[in-house]
This record gives sequence, structure tokens and C-alpha cells, in this order.
Amino acid sequence: MLSIIKSGGILGVKGYLIDVEVNLSSGLPQFIIVGLPDTSVKESKERVKSALSISGFKVPSKKIIINLAPADVPKQGTLYDLPIAIGILKSSKVIDKNLANYAFIGELALDGKLRKIKGALPIALELQKIGIKNLVLPQENQNEAAVVKGLNVYGFGHIKEVVSFLNGNLQKTPAKVNIDSIFKDYTNYNYDFREIKGQTIAKRALEIAAAGFHNVLMIGSPGSGKTMLAQRFPTIMPPLTFQEAIETTIVHSVAGILNGYLITQRPFRKPHHTISDVALIGGGSFPKPGEVSLAHNGVLFLDEIPEFKKNVLEVLRQPLEDKKVVISRASGKFEFPAKFQLIAAANPCPCGYKNDPYKECTCSDAQIKRYIGKLSGPLLDRIDILINVQPVKTNELTKKEEGESSEKIRERVLKAVEIQKERFKELPINFNSEMDSSLVDRFINLEPEAENVLKMYTDRLKLTARSFYRILKVARTIADLDTSHKVKQKHILEAINYKISEEIFN
Repeated sequence: MLSIIKSGGILGVKGYLIDVEVNLSSGLPQFIIVGLPDTSVKESKERVKSALSISGFKVPSKKIIINLAPADVPKQGTLYDLPIAIGILKSSKVIDKNLANYAFIGELALDGKLRKIKGALPIALELQKIGIKNLVLPQENQNEAAVVKGLNVYGFGHIKEVVSFLNGNLQKTPAKVNIDSIFKDYTNYNYDFREIKGQTIAKRALEIAAAGFHNVLMIGSPGSGKTMLAQRFPTIMPPLTFQEAIETTIVHSVAGILNGYLITQRPFRKPHHTISDVALIGGGSFPKPGEVSLAHNGVLFLDEIPEFKKNVLEVLRQPLEDKKVVISRASGKFEFPAKFQLIAAANPCPCGYKNDPYKECTCSDAQIKRYIGKLSGPLLDRIDILINVQPVKTNELTKKEEGESSEKIRERVLKAVEIQKERFKELPINFNSEMDSSLVDRFINLEPEAENVLKMYTDRLKLTARSFYRILKVARTIADLDTSHKVKQKHILEAINYKISEEIFN
């Protein structure tokens, strides 16, 4: 007897529908799985047989053929255990219910318990989109999938509960989550800007970066506070919108690192400088998201950026520009979102004390050139704000009073963000940094004095077209913080000051 059970799979970060076709026929007892399964899918036959047997269900002594359709798409993971088991029970007439409006995903333990799986959210979104009404999955995944409106999500801990539910012997209501309550604690951070003394210029630059989603590079000697500033940067960022939270949660769900069921704070990823280019950008034989995608809608912090391998840094150029990563394999093309904010920190030289007012640099010119040479021109061109972080003076460190709190800085950032939301309400972007050249021309209105200054510095510094437009976007953010409709001369000058890399490296 043939049964068709709805299930789902993942390609990149997108879910897609899979039909698990189960056919029981006469012949020598066999258990065959086809449809381009990987090793973990092929091994599901042992888990399914053990789970059914220990749970009190008889495994038919027949030829069992499982086809995972579409058969030309590679299948990976353990989430097909449950639909295969349900298909066998349906074909054996243990389950009589019409399952046309049900989908099943989940891994089975040998004793029949249901275990958590990756990618429940993107699969649930796709099932809801195509009209499936009910989703059955492990209890640990039910809140994650229940975020999707218009889909009845049922979470269970054991396959016996699933069968009892389908046969009408167990009553269960769909899972529900209170979205509003989980967003209330988005400002609950362990760090605060009030703990940083001095560094007025650096704090101002990070405030501008948070307001416009601009990339930042901080150069300074060891102990000047670069890492402290970066760690506290998320505390002044605007909260995630619900759509951004969904996008971010999908990536973390697919990667299998999701804590809870919905990400409510912007991610802060801090990979070590020994990371490979594949781990940073994503990839593998069956591509998975890398650090740039795990930082989607949040921060990618590269501490000691010149210590990273140059080929690793160069792979950042495309996602910094395109806000996504596209990986091509023989099995297909995989796209991962990568709209992250790059915050990088570096010493000015290998010993770290070039231009330090208190310690002498011991590096040769050749060593310094080789060290800074890791940061190529095209990569620096994609960074909007460069900050020279000076060591904090002793009299600043010994002051009793605290610095300005993250809450106060965030209030100003949120006002600037609201201005941008109103500006881009008809467009699929949220921040000034996301404008392309046509939008820059449309939305940035320069005063004559500001335009003259920009032209003068563009010629004098021989700025690229990319740097020219990035200066304009930073200036627009500074003007938003000033609640100014027009971009003034002072806004342009401040933006230019943050872009002059020669002064930072000399």
C-alpha cells in the first residue's frame, strides 16, 4: 500500500516541501530509501525500525521502499525519521486519519522519543506559504515553528503520542507564543557605555555607526579600549524588527545554534583570527551559513583584524557590498543573507605602540607596511568610519563619575532611526548605509557650502566613487542625529574626517 506524507527540507536558509512516499509490497523484507539521501538519511531506517518496535508497533515484514520527492534534490539530516515512521504506520493501517493537511518533521531516538532538529522555522514558513494547515514536530521545536501565523503547530515528545493524537485518542491544542513579551527584554545587556571613561571621539563615531548601520575600523595601541567599545556597541543599536528577528532566527536555526525560539537581540559574532575563509563566509559540501550570515542584522566583530589571513579578509568584500553570500555547488546554488555591520579593531603596528604617547614603537617601516598591508584598499574602501583610539589619560581613569550611559546614547540613535524609517517607508531598506547611488541623489540634499567642501576634498584626496558615496551616507546619518533636513558643511566635514585613512595609518 502506498502512503504519501508531507514533510520539508532546507536549501540554504529556505524551506521546501518534500513528499515522503512509502510503499509496502510483498517480497523479501527490505528497507530501501531513495531520493538522493545522505548518510544520516540512509541511517534513519535503523532508527525508525528500533523506535517503532520498542514503542509497541509492528514493523511489517515486507519490502519497504521510501522515496523522498523531488528525487533530484539532495536530502540531508535526521528530520525525515518521523514522516518515514508515520508513512509506514499509515500504510500498515495503524493510522486511519486523512493526513493530506498535515506535515511531519523530526528525529527519532531508538526508543521512540522525538529529538530536536535544525531548520524548523524556515520549513514552517514554507509549509504555511503553500497552504499546509498542521505541522507535527518535536516538542523542543514547537515554539520556534509556532512563531509562524496561520499554521497549527503540535509538539510531541514521543511517537506514541503522535499516533494517539492522529487516531483521536489524545487531545492537544496548537502551540502559541506571546511575541510581544519576548521583545520586552531586548535592552538587557551585561555591558554599558557608562563603564568606559574618556574616548569621547570614539563614542561619537560609534553612535553615528549605530544610527546608520555603518562599518567601523578602530586603530589604537593595546589597552586603549577598542574591544571594550566594540562589546558595548550592541547596547546602543536599535531593536530588531519582527521581520529582522525572523530572518536572523532562520539562519541560526539552520545552523543548529538557536537558543530559545526567537532571537530578540542583534547578533554579536566574534570569530578568532585563525578562522578559515569557509567558516567565515559559509560553504562546505552541503553549504552551511558562515559567521557573516550568523551576524545577519547584527555585528561581526573582527578583533586584531591584521592577524587574520589576507585571503580570509578578502572574501568579506562581496558580502559587505551585496549583503548576501551566494555559494555555487554541483548540487545547486545556495544563498545566505549577510547584512551585517562590520566592527573591526587593529593595532597600528605589530608591537602595537606606533604613535603611542607613552611607549616607544620597536617596529621597522617594512614590518609596519607588511602588517597594515593585510588590509587591502578595496576592503578599506568599504569601511565608512575609521577611528584613531588614543590611550586614556590617567586623570580620566581616576575620575569617580561614570560616562554617558548606553540608554541615553540609544535614545538619540532611535530618533535618527525613526527619521530613516519615515524616509524609506516606501522602500525595502531601513538605514542610510543601504542606499545605492540613485537613492543618495534622491534623498541627500546638500547645502551649497557642504557641496563645495565635498568637491574640494574629493579632488584633494583622490577619493573613489565608493568612498564619495559612503561619505555622503555617513553625513546624512550625522544630519539625522542633528534632526537636520539638509546636510550641512559641518556634517560633511565630520564624515570626511572619519574616512581619511592616511592620517590613521601614519
